[in-house]
Amino acid sequence: MENNNDIPKELFEAIERYINGTMKPDELKDFNDYLKIDSEFKKQVEDIKTMLLAKETKSLKEDSKPSTKDLTKTKTTKTPAKVRLLKSSKIALVAAIIIALGSIWYFSNSPNQKLYSKYFKPATELPEINIKNSSYLYEYDAMKNYKNGNYSKAIKEWQILNEQKINNDTLNYFLGIAKMANNNVPDAIPFLERCVAKNSFSLLNNAYFYLGLAYLNEGNIELAKKYISLSKNDVSEEILLKIR
Repeated sequence: MENNNDIPKELFEAIERYINGTMKPDELKDFNDYLKIDSEFKKQVEDIKTMLLAKETKSLKEDSKPSTKDLTKTKTTKTPAKVRLLKSSKIALVAAIIIALGSIWYFSNSPNQKLYSKYFKPATELPEINIKNSSYLYEYDAMKNYKNGNYSKAIKEWQILNEQKINNDTLNYFLGIAKMANNNVPDAIPFLERCVAKNSFSLLNNAYFYLGLAYLNEGNIELAKKYISLSKNDVSEEILLKIR
């Protein structure tokens, strides 16, 4: 009888991580993106989930029967129909997973994305906010959440403020960085683009740097080089020499 070793180990383990809820945020986001656009891949993942659940159920049944004779019988039980269906289409399964996850691993491990991970750090130069002014209390709370690493909550609060102050450079700047820190780089780019649209922004060099890193992560090398070279950051030249 065929076994799951016919599926490349690393591919099968990735599916298991997804099913068990142990994927890291970056991998989980990419994985979910593929599930949305590829219905066949989604079906194959569901097939594996069914198979794993069947195995777990079988194991529990075996553990509950102390008789050696009964255990022997259990081992010869026919494979559930759903699992047989999975095995009969194993070649298609492996192909689907290789196509989908191969892309995930390629981009996740690309030199430029590793470069982004190495040099990206959330901004620590935080503006002073007068908390005595009641109109700034909400903004202060968002900044406090950002400082404590609670980026999701900070983003939620800042986005409410952003609807009222869409042209506030400081707000756009920290919203962009918070989204990058929260592993949502594509959504960060429009906010940082607004910052660099004005030469008067006090943190313009930093905005250039973060925008360049964001484009680097997304694979847009031309714009990554453009904005990182404009940033005049201490490590700008170092990054430019390493970009491929």
